[in-house]
Amino acid sequence: MSATAVSPVDESTSASSLPSVPHWINGVRVEGTSGRYSDIYHPATGKVQARLPLATDAELDAAVAAAAAAFPSWSSQPPLRRARVMFRFREILDARMDEIASIINREHGKVFSDAKGEVTRGLENVEFATGIPQLLKGEYTEQVGTGVDSWNMRQPLGVVAGITPFNFPAMVPLWMFPLAIACGNTFILKPSERDPSASIWLAEALKEAGLPDGVLNVVHGDKTSVDAILRHKTIQAVSFVGSTPIAEYVYAEGTKHGKRVQALGGAKNHMIVMPDADLDQAADALVGAAYGSAGERCMAISVAVTVGHDTADNLLSRLDSRISDLKIGDGAKDAPGGEKDMGPLVTKQHLDRVTGYVELGTQEGATLVVDGRASTSNLASRTSNLPSDGFFLGASLFDHVKPEMKIYKEEIFGPVLGIVRTNNFDTALELINEHEFGNGTSIFTRDGDTARDFARRVQAGMVGINVPIPVPMAFHSFGGWKRSLFGDHAIYGPEGVRFYTRLKTITARWPTGIRTGVDTSMPTLG
Repeated sequence: MSATAVSPVDESTSASSLPSVPHWINGVRVEGTSGRYSDIYHPATGKVQARLPLATDAELDAAVAAAAAAFPSWSSQPPLRRARVMFRFREILDARMDEIASIINREHGKVFSDAKGEVTRGLENVEFATGIPQLLKGEYTEQVGTGVDSWNMRQPLGVVAGITPFNFPAMVPLWMFPLAIACGNTFILKPSERDPSASIWLAEALKEAGLPDGVLNVVHGDKTSVDAILRHKTIQAVSFVGSTPIAEYVYAEGTKHGKRVQALGGAKNHMIVMPDADLDQAADALVGAAYGSAGERCMAISVAVTVGHDTADNLLSRLDSRISDLKIGDGAKDAPGGEKDMGPLVTKQHLDRVTGYVELGTQEGATLVVDGRASTSNLASRTSNLPSDGFFLGASLFDHVKPEMKIYKEEIFGPVLGIVRTNNFDTALELINEHEFGNGTSIFTRDGDTARDFARRVQAGMVGINVPIPVPMAFHSFGGWKRSLFGDHAIYGPEGVRFYTRLKTITARWPTGIRTGVDTSMPTLG
């Protein structure tokens, strides 16, 4: 198996000669035929490195047909056999982690060590899926009534689909298809068009692990493909991770067409810093959580809520020194200059969007303590040493952010951290609970009573206590509250098993136990 991503090409290379990333249909690479393409950039250089063919309806239909044809045989396999494929897949993924991490670095831009961390977190979900024989065990009750037994089982849905975002091109697909496939379903994956090669690498690895053709298919596309997936009669369920407006659309459109849908949306994750917190620990956590992966994480901390004026001032001085030490650049495995802390943003369009929020924050009256833009005209700028090429933006830090500001209300999805000052814990908690998003949140404190009260009362789906990014392990489940999640199921873990299966309950009485003849009243079984 070879890595699919390609090295950046010279600017003089014509579009027609650029390499193309294929679809993966029925166990083979399929070159796109639509004539519609999306550019794949190398974020650290700003150059186009490949083209992505956007699928036709016929190509999606072919993938769905392959999945539907593979379903009867795959779903009838004993769960143990399906688990053994996941065991072999897990070994391949672990042994070749550097390969896929390099692909992620070249197409997404995150530094190599962070890319490996992403793959590791995805690997945990493969490991969870290997336990599918245990996870699919039903319940049995003998003698629910005289001579009557009852039991239940969880059975697969059929053909299911996943639509994944650019920020985790390996981890989020690994949140979806390993468990869905282990449950007995067949899968259509529509990865982000910005960094699609990791998905092809994963599909090839699964085939090498013994997955039958047609069980996993990868189809590239844009909104046209998303709509086709949501409306396709054969597809029974759709899992989506992305921004809230699109998540809301996916949920509404998918359920309108009779599908089971889980759609994870945006976030504005707050961290409360109490006066008794270890401020050095809190500052380390904030810098890592706000600026790691250039802030392109749905669980990134983008708002620090300080309790007490002195807390804010003391925290700011610690943040300032740590931000100055961040190394920004191409985070490839062997890039010159050694290990980097931050790589580029994924595209020029996204870079412009995030820098627009930095400018907006100054216009709204927030205090720009550190300006991550490359301009040297601003005295707060620390980024005159930013690489001249690529989609780079340094860490930005605002103080005196107010709840009515757009930089507080809206998800920025970049390396921008805002400080909101409050006088007491209840005010800080109220800010979080009143925000439209409820994805993740955190508190840093030494006081157990405060931490317990926070965990009980906060309106968010994932909570950290002295943990800045509380992404649950694979044997729990990931999901927010409010406008961060649409649908009844969180993703992966036990919730994932429930999402990708449906419950069947059997109540049985054998003929030798029937002694009463016809009875037209509601059976009580007592």
